[in-house]
Amino acid sequence: MTQQVIHPMVKLQRQVGSLIASNLIKPSDSIWKIALLYGDQWAFWKKELIDFGFSMQDPVQDLLEVEAWDDE
Repeated sequence: MTQQVIHPMVKLQRQVGSLIASNLIKPSDSIWKIALLYGDQWAFWKKELIDFGFSMQDPVQDLLEVEAWDDE
């Protein structure tokens, strides 16, 4: 039985989806708004997002629309 490893960005995507469902942020809000909710972990997530081509001004919806996270 193989256990599938979930990509860290999938976890972030799910967490952001939960924030939207809880009405803490809107899909149209800029990605930088989630920085306020991640505190000390934000430096890691910001680097990951930038590495995947996101800017902090992009809407959160763009993050949720990614279907596959490839490190290549």
